[in-house]
Amino acid sequence: MSLNRRRFPILMLRLAHHKWFERQGLKGFAMIFPSFVSVAGSITLALLAGALFISFYRLARGPSLPDRVVALDTIGTISVGFIAAYSIMTNHPVFLDVAIVLALIAFLGTVAFARYLEKGVS
Repeated sequence: MSLNRRRFPILMLRLAHHKWFERQGLKGFAMIFPSFVSVAGSITLALLAGALFISFYRLARGPSLPDRVVALDTIGTISVGFIAAYSIMTNHPVFLDVAIVLALIAFLGTVAFARYLEKGVS
């Protein structure tokens, strides 16, 4: 397994930690002991899932159209957070490009709706 040490320093630390357990004769314990990135990533994904549920509720029950648009923008932002957290957890930085594109599209949609509200219906 050939990894670039400059691009993935957290993974290198994790692998070094794993090798320390092997040298100590605790090979099985290294598999049970989770890394900080996996624990923090799991907590992040759980919190983002809760925020996504609340945003979907606001999207469905919003009393007005602007509330629903803000909820939709929030769902886009939370989706970017999901993609970024997954990218960090799996060490696949290529997913960050997808997150950037999604953020730009969500921003443009919000700006378009704001201009629509400003001009009014003709």
